[in-house]
Amino acid sequence: MRAVVMAGGEGTRLRPMTTSMPKPLLPVVNRPIMEHVLRLLRRHELNETVVTVHFLGSMVRSYFGDGEDLGMDLTYATEEKPLGTAGSVKNAAAALSDDTFVVISGDALTDIDLTALVEHHRSTGALATVCLTRVPDPLEFGITILGEDGRVERFLEKPTWGQVFSDTINTGIYVMEPEILDHVGEAENVDWSSDVFPRLLAKGAPLYGYVAEGYWEDVGTHRSYLKANYDALDGQLQIDIDGFEVSNGVWVGEGADVDPDAILKGPTYVGAYAKLEGGAEVRDHTVVGDNVVVRSGAFLHRAVVHDNAYIGGHTNLRGCVVGKNTDVMRGARIEDGAVVGDDCVIEEEAVLHPEIKVYPSKTIEAGAVVNQSVIWESQGRQALFGARGLSGIVNVEITPELVVRLASAFATTLRKGSTVLTARDTSRSARALKRAAIAAFTSSALNVCDLEVAPNPVARLETARSSVGGGLLIRTTPNRPDSVDLIFLDERGADLSLVAQRKVERVLGRQEFRRAFPGEIGDLSFPSRVAENYVHDLLQNVDTSNVAEARLKVVVDAGRGTAGQLLPNLLGRLDIDAFLVNAGLDDRSPTETTEQRTAAVANLAELVASSRAALGVRFDPLGERISLVDETGNVIADERALLVFVDLVAAEAPGGGHVAVPVTTTRVAEQVAAYHGVGIRWTTTAPDALATASAADGLLLAGDGRGGFIVPEFSNAVDGFAAFVRLVGVVARTGLRLSEINARIPRAHVVHLAVPTPWASKGAVMRAAVEAADGRSLDTTDGVRVVENDGSWALVLPDPTEAVTRVWAEAASTERATALAHRWADLVTRAGR
Repeated sequence: MRAVVMAGGEGTRLRPMTTSMPKPLLPVVNRPIMEHVLRLLRRHELNETVVTVHFLGSMVRSYFGDGEDLGMDLTYATEEKPLGTAGSVKNAAAALSDDTFVVISGDALTDIDLTALVEHHRSTGALATVCLTRVPDPLEFGITILGEDGRVERFLEKPTWGQVFSDTINTGIYVMEPEILDHVGEAENVDWSSDVFPRLLAKGAPLYGYVAEGYWEDVGTHRSYLKANYDALDGQLQIDIDGFEVSNGVWVGEGADVDPDAILKGPTYVGAYAKLEGGAEVRDHTVVGDNVVVRSGAFLHRAVVHDNAYIGGHTNLRGCVVGKNTDVMRGARIEDGAVVGDDCVIEEEAVLHPEIKVYPSKTIEAGAVVNQSVIWESQGRQALFGARGLSGIVNVEITPELVVRLASAFATTLRKGSTVLTARDTSRSARALKRAAIAAFTSSALNVCDLEVAPNPVARLETARSSVGGGLLIRTTPNRPDSVDLIFLDERGADLSLVAQRKVERVLGRQEFRRAFPGEIGDLSFPSRVAENYVHDLLQNVDTSNVAEARLKVVVDAGRGTAGQLLPNLLGRLDIDAFLVNAGLDDRSPTETTEQRTAAVANLAELVASSRAALGVRFDPLGERISLVDETGNVIADERALLVFVDLVAAEAPGGGHVAVPVTTTRVAEQVAAYHGVGIRWTTTAPDALATASAADGLLLAGDGRGGFIVPEFSNAVDGFAAFVRLVGVVARTGLRLSEINARIPRAHVVHLAVPTPWASKGAVMRAAVEAADGRSLDTTDGVRVVENDGSWALVLPDPTEAVTRVWAEAASTERATALAHRWADLVTRAGR
């Protein structure tokens, strides 16, 4: 008698484990499921076996070969396309003799007595006998109804609870007579239980059922895969375990190196040539594959680790699966139900939340807290929020499902009945994602005030003055047309503080979202005349005296974004001779690349020079940031534009005051401000730092050195329109030309380096930087800034979102600044080892 093993399924529900490995090769206690099936067949003297293969069939062939290693005779039948359970057996008909044969699945774990099943088949004279087993929850399986004589009366695939007339389910194991294949067409895609058997029943064919004792588990989900490993270790099924039982329930493979100080608590299995260091703890129901290294301090409980993995010191693995060739670095934690695919790297102190799936060949950054599956993107992020809010590729990293969860988490941190404001850029992606966010907000008992398409400064100001609880801006990521930024705002219209961000991250991680009861669903409104009111308020609050008298000629580039909605009205009321270009909107191009921006600013410079304008200003597509061109047609770099703006504002400040800039700004800013009797307030590089500084009395201006400015008399947000009006007003009143101001400001020599640093070492780096200061002047506003005796300085600042430490240095020349930066970068490298 021969057997047919069906091994062609894709196992899609078991991804990412089956992304690069066919389901029959998944290991259970370190042996493929199909090998356990073949050993069962051999025990029942079914040594001649045909294996049907389709998905990754070459891997199955390569692993088992002709079956000689198992003492069997294996042949293969390949399906060019999926043929179903019956079609695949028909495809193997040429390899079957004219005798009774057994059909069994290559991806279900069982120790059912096949000899008894065959004997029962022969005793009834059946055309086919269906092997059945009893389960407590038959909903996911096909139910088979038997008559009193054991004949099959009915098959019911995937029943509802109202259709559960029996707890006997079809195991997919059959004993069949060869003539049954006459009822299956060539290359026909059909299944036994749903297609062929019902047809035979209608014809009165003798189909019988056999309710078998013994273990059977359909390894179809991640939970059932773990359960199969646990049951095998518990001895609930009879399989061959490859190793030696060194103590009760503790199995160790050949050549394994287990330190005497390692802790093993059975039932557990350690594979061949694995290495467990002293201090490692492997608790019950854990499987450690061949050649796996488990370092000191690691803790594994109910975990399944595939071959050639590396488990670093002080890691914590609970109820998870780790794929082959995967490295789990020191201090990482993988929680219950998480599955990591093959060839991944989980870097130091990363955390994978329960049920997370990481697909093969991915890297999870050091310190990352991953609360959503990593499928297409190459990395998991260390922090949810970054410098641009939350960013990612549309419909890959930022999906509508993620936006719903994020908006729900944000809503949960606000009071019921609060109002949030939403706005977007012109892109279709932002439109779709904003609709998902609005549904989540209203379902969380929040009202929504939707500005639809609006420049970011307009949305921020409306948030600040409308007594709302916060807001959400969705825009295309600058220089990344395929990505979007989700920018959550507080009640001031500023980016969320780090404390508020962590609140959102905690709610998201716990998935503890607030939902509205009936009658609490929020309202959706669309305010009118928002842009007109914005322009009115802007011109009321920012000094525009002498602008009309100066008769300035200005070239303005709207950047083909939402700024174009506002500028015609603003320029018309500002009493200047303005030449406006690129004011159209294009939802297909909501952002621009660096090359496009550079080319556009160069074109603006030509227009300024040819038209003899006093200056040129280019807005980014969102209206937040501006680029400057002087009257000669020279482009002023963003870092330099900050100094020019500081000089202009300070020059007309009669009573002193101060300017706020990040600690990474050149100290030339101090010289410029001091020349006019104005002070400098240094801020951190946090997203909300400048907004917080703008609330202080006496602030004249805040700038980030990247084209972003805050005009505090108008708002506390980075606002390109307010900066433009302020600039035009100051130029009109002072009569100064931008080229003159730029020429009188000393040159800055600042060098910036990024040094790779493990998350776990960043504390040591900061401590080393403080110690290395050695009595020199020290500033810890943000990071560690050390001032040398000659006035040069270096700043060591760990990046909040990447596994790097950033080093800035400034000196009297670029060469000296470069040398100083590298000296501190070397210290960071040594301390980070």
